[in-house]
Amino acid sequence: MATKRTTTKPPPPAPAPVEPPSCQPCGGTGNVAITVRVGRKRRPVGQQDGLCLNCLGEGTAPTA
Repeated sequence: MATKRTTTKPPPPAPAPVEPPSCQPCGGTGNVAITVRVGRKRRPVGQQDGLCLNCLGEGTAPTA
């Protein structure tokens, strides 16, 4: 008759958490530069920060 084991195996180490890749258009900041246009001819006068529509301001690349 075989003897019973009294010791248990230690659990395997947990895998390191994987950091999601940063968003390409905004570079991980969540903001992108948007051109401000004014006047009847819609001439550009400057830029302002806008929400990144790819990641919705989160800064990480969308999945799927």
